[in-house]
Amino acid sequence: MPEMTFTVRWPDGVVEECYSPSLVVHEHLEAGTDYRVEEFSRRATYALSIAGDRVQEIFGFACTSAISTTEQIQTRAAAYAPDEVVRVLGMHDGESRARPEQRA
Repeated sequence: MPEMTFTVRWPDGVVEECYSPSLVVHEHLEAGTDYRVEEFSRRATYALSIAGDRVQEIFGFACTSAISTTEQIQTRAAAYAPDEVVRVLGMHDGESRARPEQRA
């Protein structure tokens, strides 16, 4: 199952890598885009829920990594006002992250 990470910059400037066991995050977030904290948290949580469901469906067990990433995002988001801005800096498919020498 293809995996990915996405890099975000929180309102206080903290940059964080987030993991997803599925590429579905591409359908809900876009690199280079600003989101209100509330919207980012909602979109990311929904995408990670779908990703976790896919793991459950394919492998028959819950994806603790998707759950952990969701908790990480929700905890961080709770520290900011809902209308502050989070920027998605990048989206990195697992294979391209693992082999940077093959990136164009």
